[in-house]
Amino acid sequence: MSFADLKKQSRLGNLTAKLVKEVDKMNKGNSMGDDRIWKIERDKSGNGYAVIRFLPAPEGEENPYVQVWSHAFQGPGGWYIENSLTTLGQKDPLGELNTQMWATGNRSDQETVRKRKRKLSYYSNIYVVKDPANPQNEGKVMLFKYGKKIFEKISSALKPEFEDESPMDAFDLWTGGNFKLKVRMADGYPNYDKSEFEAPSVLESFDDEDLERIWKKCYSLEEFINPDNFKSYDQLKTRLDTVLGNKKVESRKFDEELEDESEGRGSIRELTTVNDVRSEPTSSTDDDNAHLAYFQKLAEE
Repeated sequence: MSFADLKKQSRLGNLTAKLVKEVDKMNKGNSMGDDRIWKIERDKSGNGYAVIRFLPAPEGEENPYVQVWSHAFQGPGGWYIENSLTTLGQKDPLGELNTQMWATGNRSDQETVRKRKRKLSYYSNIYVVKDPANPQNEGKVMLFKYGKKIFEKISSALKPEFEDESPMDAFDLWTGGNFKLKVRMADGYPNYDKSEFEAPSVLESFDDEDLERIWKKCYSLEEFINPDNFKSYDQLKTRLDTVLGNKKVESRKFDEELEDESEGRGSIRELTTVNDVRSEPTSSTDDDNAHLAYFQKLAEE
């Protein structure tokens, strides 16, 4: 799609209509060390504020976001932090195991499944409008990883609940709105409920030439769902057996950098999560219990 086509479809409302279909489909259930990925920086109190603008699908791609499922839990043999093949519509060894355990009807099995639930993350291109903690990011096109809470904000803007609210395609350069990202601590965890969209406007009041220049800086999103970036079924099964203690334990240090401000753990090349059924780690040390509480909180969000 050319820039001219992008603008034409914006005026006709085609992009919004298409996005509605994609959001509906997803709602029905159907990094590490990557300096392209922007993260909001929080102060000592756990609060953070920034203004970003979601950008359209990159040139040559269809969607302005992609979704990735991943798992992150600890077993006797270490941490299992892997992309789920369910992202690609394929069978996943942990997904199959969770399904089998759930079918037993045993409460203990089902609780284990809940704790090992897969995690859903979204990736989009954004334009950083305001980043008080890191002003050097302002004016840059970056990648943004976020969770279901923020995606719900996008969905609500697209399909508002009340008659006096007009639909807004958050990814539109001309009729979208800046997103005020606000994070605060609630019950000891980051909360994004106060985040909100500003009124629709042309991005930074730029002319079409500047908008096209920005759009062409967007990164590929299909990279996140490229099968080459996923381990094979057999590789995942081997790792799962190790983590569950079915094989000799491999040394794999848990990396705190896997923690993601947008409700998850992972990165463009290493992570992504969620299963239709759920599960989580157990451990005996204080540190492991802290990690367990963290993931259990994610499961409740």
